[in-house]
Amino acid sequence: MKTLLVTGCAGFIGSNFVHTLLAGGRDVKVVNLDKLTYAGNLANLASLQDDPRHVFVQGDIGDRALVERLLQEHSPDAVVNFAAESHVDRSIHGPGDFIQTNVVGTFNLLEAVRAYWGALPDMASDVRPSRASFRFLHVSTDEVYGTLSPADPPFAETHPYEPNSPYSASKAASDHLVRAWHHTYGMPVLTTNCSNNYGPYHFPEKLIPLVIHNALAGKPLPIYGDGQQVRDWLYVEDHCRAILRVLEAGQLGETYNIGGWNEKANLDVVRTLCAILDELKPRADGKPYASQITYVKDRPGHDRRYAIDARKIERELGWKPQETFETGIRKTVQWYLDHADWVEGVTSGNYRHWLVKQYGA
Repeated sequence: MKTLLVTGCAGFIGSNFVHTLLAGGRDVKVVNLDKLTYAGNLANLASLQDDPRHVFVQGDIGDRALVERLLQEHSPDAVVNFAAESHVDRSIHGPGDFIQTNVVGTFNLLEAVRAYWGALPDMASDVRPSRASFRFLHVSTDEVYGTLSPADPPFAETHPYEPNSPYSASKAASDHLVRAWHHTYGMPVLTTNCSNNYGPYHFPEKLIPLVIHNALAGKPLPIYGDGQQVRDWLYVEDHCRAILRVLEAGQLGETYNIGGWNEKANLDVVRTLCAILDELKPRADGKPYASQITYVKDRPGHDRRYAIDARKIERELGWKPQETFETGIRKTVQWYLDHADWVEGVTSGNYRHWLVKQYGA
């Protein structure tokens, strides 16, 4: 049995990664370290409550003593770092949390892992991996590259870093730390930079789950500026499969961009969601959900376009997305319709009370 220490796995992408990893009875153990901030949700992991392959630990990646203890206790074969503050709007209004978690936290995690990796044996045993087989995989974002004009080619791994928000700047800093720990200390690291994810368990502060939630609640569907900001959309399970592939076969020290080849303007995404909801759950008054669209002042430093060139991971590791935007977005809407209790739990303001009532956590 391989063991992975995975950080930030009560959040959106991390929880989907754990579900993907443990699907089909895979012989692997996951030690899940999560701080349980507002976006960390144990309800995302409720189906794993009695699975002996999943061990949950509440804690901070910046707590070096805790991370060191977990590394010694569980002897993981790899560490996968999802832990991050990740919402641009929140970073604009409160950048300190982003610096603390994404920069200082990543530094402390790297230092704890460096000490653990340095003490590993040259040969793997039944209880410990070898120095050569151990991996540290850092999960990052396309926002570190800045913005693109309509005529620019998509971001390749060689594109310069040009972050434009406190969030993207903090993630860029963490990427640079990971790179430096490889080149300075020889740590066996891998980095992935992904485009906009969507799918199950997405906290409803981001565009797609927010629109679904507001539409069903009869609330306005806010569009920043003219709504022509373009993003490349990636179904979260495709992203998780890509991370597993990088972990399995990625070249040490390399970065792999992961994208869905699905460039869409925000306004078009919202209209697509409205059309699917019109079909699957029509409004009682018969009006289209698109009538709830409203335009609000654009946010500061709003990047105009992101697009990922995923040819490197396709060419070198054989990964390709399985979902188109059309198939993935329909699955996503259906999931939210089928899991109204989850949505109510994370939006009611009584999340902790609901969690205890539902899951005894």
